Amino acid sequence: MYYVTKIVDTVRIPPDRFEEPIEEVAVEVLNETYVGRMDKNLGQMITVNEIEDIGIGKVIMGDGAAYHEVTFTALFFKPELHEIVEGEVIEIAEFGAFVRIGPLDGLVHVSQVTDDYITYDGKKGSLVGKESGKRLDEGDLVRARIVAISLKGRREGVKIGLTMRQPGLGKFEWIEEEKRKSKK
Repeated sequence: MYYVTKIVDTVRIPPDRFEEPIEEVAVEVLNETYVGRMDKNLGQMITVNEIEDIGIGKVIMGDGAAYHEVTFTALFFKPELHEIVEGEVIEIAEFGAFVRIGPLDGLVHVSQVTDDYITYDGKKGSLVGKESGKRLDEGDLVRARIVAISLKGRREGVKIGLTMRQPGLGKFEWIEEEKRKSKK
């Protein structure tokens, strides 16, 4: 889920950037500092939206930079347990499929792809249902439910477990096929 949050922080404006518009420099410095960081409570910061207030700068001896207290809004992405998400399959492995959901990736373990027994086709790089013949390939668009979350440190420390074994979940073509069958 995406959230917009108001934050108060101090931003360092380097002396060589004093000639530039202060709000633009502050947004750039804040984005360089925080974008991509993971916070357990807020999620991953995507971008600084806007600066609401910039205080008067203070210069610290020996540094030369100006330090301004700023109030700004930022966009965060925080996956929520049991949330339904849509994404693209970006990689298929023998143990499951990695799905890009927003700025993060989740894993659908082979046991969570369908109710069917799944085998890995290494030559084509896809997961195939033994009885149903359903195929999951890179680039497929899917709908899944978040069943496990571990948010630690940066993006690399985030682990998101997904399932597609419930009604209304899975590859979009499978969902449409289910709808057509239920209407008959």
